[in-house]
Amino acid sequence: MLMALAIWRDTWEGWRNLESISAYYYSGAAAAFLGMLAALALFLFTYRGYNNEYSKWDWRLSNWAGIAALVVAFFPTKSPKDVPPLSWWAPWVGVVHHVAAIALFSCFALFALWLFNQTKTKTWRNKLYTGCGVVIVVSMLAAGYCALIGQPIFWPESAALVAFALSWLVKGYAFKTLERRGVKGLAKDARSIVW
Repeated sequence: MLMALAIWRDTWEGWRNLESISAYYYSGAAAAFLGMLAALALFLFTYRGYNNEYSKWDWRLSNWAGIAALVVAFFPTKSPKDVPPLSWWAPWVGVVHHVAAIALFSCFALFALWLFNQTKTKTWRNKLYTGCGVVIVVSMLAAGYCALIGQPIFWPESAALVAFALSWLVKGYAFKTLERRGVKGLAKDARSIVW
């Protein structure tokens, strides 16, 4: 217990939110940040959606979001105030980053507000998707406002990502799978994949 308190005391200054999620490109979490965006892009590129009249839009939107995720990863935002800038960074790189981030969050909003809402008989799910989509749009507007007045956008970005993740997990029946299979069933599935 004392060791944990000592570690917490000595490292507290290092635990702080940066101005945006993208600012973590300039932190020790850069590899994780880039890796998560690359994994997200790979997932979105391989996603085929549902076999219905909107399947082409599922495919298009997921590919646009995948491209935007890669652009966000490989065109970094401006460095935080207390971090020296990259030698090759130029203002146009930041513009590309922000346009791609807006495109990515817009795709997330379209998934939640439009594509996920196509099954009219699932009213509570549709309300949840709509609510998540509204949270994404409001978060985007809040992030834009915060950026205009020079305030951090970390929390609006985080809210948008959590809202999209929730809508995606509900649409993909992730919670039903956990409930149906249980921990033992999921462990058995994982072992069968590995072995």
